[in-house]
Amino acid sequence: MTGLVGLTQSLEDLDRRGATWTVREIRQQPEMILETGKIVDRHRQEICAFLEPFIIDPCSRIILSGAGTSAYIGKTLAPMLMAAGLGRAVEAIATTNLLAAPRAYLAPDVPTLMISYGRSGNSPESSGAIAVADQYVPGCKHIIITCNPDGALHHIGQASGNALTVLLPEATHDRSFAMTSSFTSMLYASSAAFSPFLQVSPHPPQHIADSMRHMLGFDATAQAIANRRFDRFVYLGSHGFAGLAQEAALKMLELTDGEVIATFDSTLGFRHGPKSIVTSQSMIVVFVSNDEYTRQYDLDLVRELLVDGRCGELLVIAGRRCPGIPDENVLYVQGGESFGDLELVYPYIVPAQLIALHQSLERQYSPDQPNATGTVNRVVQGVRIHPLI
Repeated sequence: MTGLVGLTQSLEDLDRRGATWTVREIRQQPEMILETGKIVDRHRQEICAFLEPFIIDPCSRIILSGAGTSAYIGKTLAPMLMAAGLGRAVEAIATTNLLAAPRAYLAPDVPTLMISYGRSGNSPESSGAIAVADQYVPGCKHIIITCNPDGALHHIGQASGNALTVLLPEATHDRSFAMTSSFTSMLYASSAAFSPFLQVSPHPPQHIADSMRHMLGFDATAQAIANRRFDRFVYLGSHGFAGLAQEAALKMLELTDGEVIATFDSTLGFRHGPKSIVTSQSMIVVFVSNDEYTRQYDLDLVRELLVDGRCGELLVIAGRRCPGIPDENVLYVQGGESFGDLELVYPYIVPAQLIALHQSLERQYSPDQPNATGTVNRVVQGVRIHPLI
C-alpha cells in the first residue's frame, strides 16, 4: 500500500487543488485519538462523577445530540454502548429534530442528561437545543464535547452551572468543509468517557490509532476507485454501523457537492426496496460487525450481492476473516480480530473518507470547499431559533 495523498504530492499542489486541510485532517486522526484519550484521562474523575447518577438511575435518560455529522456520532455510539454492556438505554436524537419538536422528544418529569457535540459549536441548533432542553426539562444536565474554545457551545458550557465541558485538541477543529478528525475524536471522547461503565475492557487507544494508521494505506486503492467514476455509492451496516454508514454517505455527498449519489441503510433493511439503487455504476461498501450473531446477517447480504453480480464494485470492511468471501473484496482491519464493534468504527470510517476525497479530486472539486456557490456552508447559516411557547 502506498502513502496518503499529500505524502507524495507537494503542499503547493495540494493548495492548488484545494485539498490541504482535508488531507491533513484525515491523516492526523490516529494522533488525535491519542491526544483525545489523554484529555479524557485527565478529567476521568470529574466525568465519571457527572455520568454515574444517570447510569445508576433506571428512570433517567441519556441523550446524544448534534447536527449532521455530529448527530451521526450519537447514531453510531448509542446502540454500541448498549451492546457493550452499559446497562442503560442511550438515545440518539439530532438537535435538528429536538429543536423543531421538543415536546415529541423531551419529558419534563424525567431526569435527563444531554450530551452535545459540535465541531465549531456555532451551529444555531446546538445552542438552541440546549436552551429548549433547559426550559422544558427542569434540572436537565449537559456534557458538551466540542473542538472550538471560541464556539458558542463551549461558552455555554463554561457559563452554565449544570454542564461539564470536554474541549478536544485544537487540531480537531477541522478547517475543511467536511468533518473528519472532529468526528472520530468526538466519538472517541464519548466512548472513552463511558468505558469505566462498560462490561468489556477496551483496547488501549494506541491499538486503535495503529489500526487507523494502517487504513490510511488504502489511499492508492481509493484513487483507483475514483478513476472508475462510479456515479452512486451505497454504505451498509448493522446497529451502530448503520450510523457510520450514514456518515460515510454524507462525506461523499459533501465532497462531490452532491454530484455523486450516496445513500446508506442497515444490512437487513437494504433488501426492503433500497436495493433498487444498485446498477453496474454502483459501488457498495459493507461494514461487517465482529459480533458473532450480527455478522451472520452482514455476510448473508454480502454473499447475496456477489451472487446478484449487479453492482460495479463490492467492498467489505471487516475486523475478522469472512469465510466464503473472496479476499479481493475484503479490506481487513489490522489487529481487528479482537476488537469490539465500538473500536472498529475508527478504522472503518477511514477508507470511506479516502474514497470521498478521491471522488472529489477526480471530479475537479476543491475538497476543502467543494460547494463553490456558497449555498451549503461549513457552519450552517439561515436558521432562525423560535421561542418555545
